[in-house]
Amino acid sequence: MYRVIDLFAGAGGLSLGFIQTGKYKIVAAFEINKNAQKTYKKNHAETKIYSDVCSANFREVENEVGNIDVIIGGPPCQGFSNANRQKNHAVSLNNVLVKQYVRAVLEIQPKAFVMENVGMLKSDVHRFYLRNDEKDIIAEHEIKTLLSEIILIEEQYYSDKLAEDIADIARIDEMLWTETDYRLLNVIYRQRNNIPKCRITLKKYKKLLLQLTKRILECNYKGEYDCFNDAANSLVSYYEGEISEQDIILHIEKTIMIQRCFSKAKELYDNNLKIEDFDCKHGIVAKIQSYSVLDYLTKMLEKDYSFTKGILNAVNFGAPQKRNRFILIGIKKEITDNFDIPIDMPKVKFTEEAYRTVKDAIRDLENVSTHYEVKKDKGVVLNNEYEETSLTPYLRDSKILYNHIITQTREIAMKRFEAIAPGENFHSLDASLKENTYTDVSRTQNTIYQRLNYDTPSGTVLNVRKSMWIHPTLNRAVSIREAARLQTFPDSFVFCGTKDSQYQQVGNAVPPILAKAVAEHLAKYLDGEFDG
Repeated sequence: MYRVIDLFAGAGGLSLGFIQTGKYKIVAAFEINKNAQKTYKKNHAETKIYSDVCSANFREVENEVGNIDVIIGGPPCQGFSNANRQKNHAVSLNNVLVKQYVRAVLEIQPKAFVMENVGMLKSDVHRFYLRNDEKDIIAEHEIKTLLSEIILIEEQYYSDKLAEDIADIARIDEMLWTETDYRLLNVIYRQRNNIPKCRITLKKYKKLLLQLTKRILECNYKGEYDCFNDAANSLVSYYEGEISEQDIILHIEKTIMIQRCFSKAKELYDNNLKIEDFDCKHGIVAKIQSYSVLDYLTKMLEKDYSFTKGILNAVNFGAPQKRNRFILIGIKKEITDNFDIPIDMPKVKFTEEAYRTVKDAIRDLENVSTHYEVKKDKGVVLNNEYEETSLTPYLRDSKILYNHIITQTREIAMKRFEAIAPGENFHSLDASLKENTYTDVSRTQNTIYQRLNYDTPSGTVLNVRKSMWIHPTLNRAVSIREAARLQTFPDSFVFCGTKDSQYQQVGNAVPPILAKAVAEHLAKYLDGEFDG
């Protein structure tokens, strides 16, 4: 068997797929999340589990677990464009974990590695910002850089004083509020397009907000930052009944934007990014060199490895779910040099007319009782009265069903459930059922309040609790076990931790059936059976 280490293992979906081939043994796994660790340990009891990849000494790991033939894993990679959508963050720190994956490959030098990630990784959106301490290595490996922009603040909030201060880290530290204070004010600003919710929030946090106003006014900000005092005074005026919620938003907006600007600027300095310039023609824009994540991966490893890469959709490999994943396979050149054909990606096994459906995965659980409490999950004994599907032998491998847990549904949510037909979502609802929910209902994703359709594959399984996914025929939430089945976890695979954590673990996982297809394909090359 090939000995494998799984980095960023999560609950263990990728590991499970490799194990199911019968050709691999997972000897070590890294996972920092405590609940995911519990799940992994429960289902992979023989695997030695480590926590933080960033502090790992991989030579010591090899000394403890023995030789490692294959590295697998899916390091989080947000991409700076996605990170910037959060507005108050300039840099996604998740991106550094990709570099830890590369470090592991360089230090261990396995026969092969498999990296999986979001489908977008193949695009140019996913880039690293250049750090001052890595200029030489980027130049050495001839990794192409280009000038990228980080918007620190827009033109309407600009001042010469602010432009001067963000160039001085000491001044930034002086002016930057604590994260707690910023979040407290921002929680009000986030409700700016939903005044009823804004009113509720102002009432809920009244005591804390009045304490915040006291701290702000004691600082006695002057000049360009007098808007901080204005924000504080407006809160006092609101609670004294002198101004409205809309007035509050107008008074705190500039303060929010300036604090975000300081926070972003501090991130740039804290991450030692190579700032070429600050462009102040239209607001304040930081000019920073960046380079492609994919280019970094391949350039850093191309000396020793041959690659194949591509986007694989889980539905094409037997999952009842449409889920695109980027897969990068690297094989030592000392192995591939013996090939007379280039390495390629696994071949599609299921085309549209043969796709497995939601019904294939979960129909047999329709009449199985659910419950709400993780602590009360003692398992449900399954009977033999069910309609077998092509997925049943793969999924229904235990007579006791765990994790058939759902979220309790509030009255308004239940009314929405009742109004949504299979295949429909939040946007199908009458306007009266959309009130007092999301800040901007027109921008709500199509996956929110989605009722599954038995006759089609599902969309990408994320955290279906947060997305409020609805059972195809029953007016209830999709259970953790049902979501796990859509991901192709067999019933014998038990999830641990809090309810939300279990839902999240399932949503973050690689479908084992897709992982198995990749593992089988890789084994052909490692075994010398490289006929495609």
